[in-house]
Amino acid sequence: MMIPFFPDFTPVSLDIRETLHPALMNAKDGVSEFTFANLYLFRRRYNYKISREQDGNILISGEHDGKKFFTTPCAVPSESVLLALFAGHDYWKGISDSVLENKFPLLEKLGIIISEDRDNFDYLYNTSDLALLSGKKFHKKRNLVNAFLLSYPDHEEKSLSTEYLPQAITILERWRQDKGSDGDYIAAREALELSSEIKLTGMICFVNKHPAGYCLGEYVAGGSMFALHFEKCIDEYKGIYQAVNQFFAASLPQECIYINREQDLGDEGLRQAKMTYRPCGFVKKYTAIKI
Repeated sequence: MMIPFFPDFTPVSLDIRETLHPALMNAKDGVSEFTFANLYLFRRRYNYKISREQDGNILISGEHDGKKFFTTPCAVPSESVLLALFAGHDYWKGISDSVLENKFPLLEKLGIIISEDRDNFDYLYNTSDLALLSGKKFHKKRNLVNAFLLSYPDHEEKSLSTEYLPQAITILERWRQDKGSDGDYIAAREALELSSEIKLTGMICFVNKHPAGYCLGEYVAGGSMFALHFEKCIDEYKGIYQAVNQFFAASLPQECIYINREQDLGDEGLRQAKMTYRPCGFVKKYTAIKI
């Protein structure tokens, strides 16, 4: 199925992956939301729809909290298309640095006001930092991993192939039960069930032959970055989250320089937790309105 040209939009469906994925995969900044898999898994939550300009530039429309937004993951649209998008939407969201590059004079001329969206900054980590956990700044994380290794010597890690999907679902169901709420359960379950179709990859960890934790995500930014979309573990295994984090980072190829652990959505507890892993930077994002 072809993606229609603007002003027509189509819902996100599996049959547009072949067209949509290459453009998003090569977007320079590696914004975690704007991968085919993420758009598909959250298509109902945000009512995502896709269009494109004549030159192929991807346009995305969505809804959140009763307002319509659009985003342009690869490039700023032409002036006429940009104005038409503002006419039909409340705001422009998820704008990354490379998209904004050299466009400020045009946007200022059109009366478009850009603001940082700190709650949606993606956290970036050096893959080598998370794999090695060396130095004083990681001593607490390293201690938790060491405690896990001592407590559970009979552990093993496996690539999260289709063979181990039932065990990963067992972990997810237990996570949901322990949490007492769904959180991102629906998307996480579908991500496992469709991991082959939407090309997600990850790792699963077993303790004493029992499934204990897993992570799942995909390569972005041309393969130089891995976006970690889901990380679910059973809390009774102390240090399991830190162990899975390190094991998976150590398994990534050398050309994958960064791990993108997504945003904190303004949750202060989540922000503090993400900062404890000492990010090396952020994928900054901006929102814009037209006055």
